[in-house]
Amino acid sequence: MILNSQEKKIGFVGVGRMGANMARNLKDKGYQISCVHDLNQEVASSLANELGCSHASTLAEVTAQSDIVLTVVTNDAAMESIFFGADDNLFQNAKDTLFINCATLSPGMHVKLESAAAENESTTLEGCMASSITQAREGTLYLMIGGKQEVFESVKDLLDDLSINLRFVGKAGRAAQVKALVNMVMNINTAALAEGLGIGDALGLDLEMLCEIFSQTGANSRVLETDAEDMLGRDHECYFSAEHAAKDSGIAIAVAEEAGIQVPLAQATLAQYQKMVAAGLGDLDKSGVAELTFKGRSIDNF
Repeated sequence: MILNSQEKKIGFVGVGRMGANMARNLKDKGYQISCVHDLNQEVASSLANELGCSHASTLAEVTAQSDIVLTVVTNDAAMESIFFGADDNLFQNAKDTLFINCATLSPGMHVKLESAAAENESTTLEGCMASSITQAREGTLYLMIGGKQEVFESVKDLLDDLSINLRFVGKAGRAAQVKALVNMVMNINTAALAEGLGIGDALGLDLEMLCEIFSQTGANSRVLETDAEDMLGRDHECYFSAEHAAKDSGIAIAVAEEAGIQVPLAQATLAQYQKMVAAGLGDLDKSGVAELTFKGRSIDNF
């Protein structure tokens, strides 16, 4: 008998702001959250108590307790650790387990994971998210899926409950390529908006008026809607961090280099976010890049 996803046990590895809210959303919708795991033991224990599930102290325990494992970790190095660690990893006794990997990773990592999963009699999907923490909680993610079509179809009900926009992109690595380009353009737009508003401020323009004109002309963008007010008010509560912006810009630049394409705007944007990270402000929202472009502001004393 084929079970629908609500009848399957679902584990989470990586329960920071995105992963925890995805787990909360699925719990609210009637899914069986079997266990959670995180390097931050206190965070994982607290969430386990909240959800009424197990706090798995090892990765092997997550696999043992779950039919489906969602991973929401930071980067390729973290994925190497959780899947290929010598003493403890998710592939231990992973037969028939499905891993849905939701971090922004290099396309090559997703291809590597799909191949390794097959060797361990398990399956993988890449679930690339172009969304915020709030959307994770509400189940309104924009999800781009890569992998095998039949695997995607087998858990489409689960993916639908995580998202408001669900797109199957193609084979392993393809969704990661698209996500890299999405975030590259978003980050460039954010840095450009910060510069435009910074110049307007230096000229003594009415910035509310400037934003209104931007919104009605070719300067309009989704970033204008989400970040302009925060830039003006210096409110950089994190929805998408500067550290992640730097990481994702780097992934996009690597993808471009493999394709033989020069990306000077992406390079310049990466440099701006690297300045924030170097100053210890990587945890600020990406809108914090405006602290580099407004006269009288400084990341050194933010």
